[in-house]
Amino acid sequence: MIIIKYTQTQTSRIFVMNVTKKVGRPKTFDRDEALNKAIGVFWNKGYEGASMKLLTDSMGINSPSLYAEFGDKHGLYLEAINSYATNDACTPLVALETVPDIREAVRAFFEAVIDYSTHHVSGAKGCFLVSCVATSAGHVEGTAELLRDAIATTDKRIKVRFDQEVAKRSLPQGFPSADRAKLMFDLRQGMVFRARAGFSDADLESDIEKYVRSVLAEPES
Repeated sequence: MIIIKYTQTQTSRIFVMNVTKKVGRPKTFDRDEALNKAIGVFWNKGYEGASMKLLTDSMGINSPSLYAEFGDKHGLYLEAINSYATNDACTPLVALETVPDIREAVRAFFEAVIDYSTHHVSGAKGCFLVSCVATSAGHVEGTAELLRDAIATTDKRIKVRFDQEVAKRSLPQGFPSADRAKLMFDLRQGMVFRARAGFSDADLESDIEKYVRSVLAEPES
């Protein structure tokens, strides 16, 4: 933008030209950290109960910044779901995929489930997808699709690990990888539901060995 100021004296005319450039306002917040804070608010209050004031206060930003970055509360909610599904909810899967021994890998999966269900940075218990997103899937546009994608992705990644073990003969030929992947996911959901209800780490850990045996049991001939 160019601003021209005109002044006149008795002896001369003076033109003063001030040139200023409009530059974008730099971000004053960490986007990932802000999303984590938003997850905590939605998780504890639900979609409807998460007011804009609660969200902006927790995220440490003002309303214009929130709207500029995420569009609106609905847009923020969808991004929060996606962030959780691709980060927090994937922690057990990373454990399953990286521990070499399949029995120990399955155990590590359930241990990771307990850890993020009872010690999340937000202070919330359970799982964001179960505690909040699933309850809003029927009436908040876009959430059902994200929830289905998260479930399908989890099933696929677990199945891939089982198929790899079958190929290495660490699991028997004919091992029902797809069915056991779904079983593993369902057991996970049961664990996070119990965590949400306030069951202790010790209570949850006492079931791990039973779950490992169920998931890896040889198929009936």
